[in-house]
This record gives sequence, structure tokens and C-alpha cells, in this order.
Amino acid sequence: MGWAKLQMVVFSVLSAALSAAGLVYIFVAHPAYLRTTAQGVPYYTPKVVDPLTNKPLDLGMLIRHYEGKDAQ
Repeated sequence: MGWAKLQMVVFSVLSAALSAAGLVYIFVAHPAYLRTTAQGVPYYTPKVVDPLTNKPLDLGMLIRHYEGKDAQ
């Protein structure tokens, strides 16, 4: 096996190992930045019931409204 082929094999094995390690880290460690939005709201939050109309509201819409970013 030539020097160039050996370098390519080492590079390929190293990149495959780093990719696998990154995927294992994401699925096992569950970093905090993957659990919440930028506003601190957890993903997959259930809808909130409006007490006046009894209709379900999206929590993200409520946050945008109270932050003043909701276009009206």
C-alpha cells in the first residue's frame, strides 16, 4: 500500500469516527441548546387555552406578542 493510499485510509477512518462520535454525543448527551428555543420555550410544548374563547393558542405566538414582535 502506497503512502498516499495509507493517508487516505487514515483520513477516511478518522472522519468516519468523528462523525459517529458527534452523532452519539447528540443522541446520548442531549445538549441544552437542542431542548429549548431562543426564548427558552421547550420544543413540543402543548397549545395554551385562551380563557375568553376557549380556543387553543400557540405558545410561540404568545411569546412574540408579549415581546412586541407580533405584527398586527
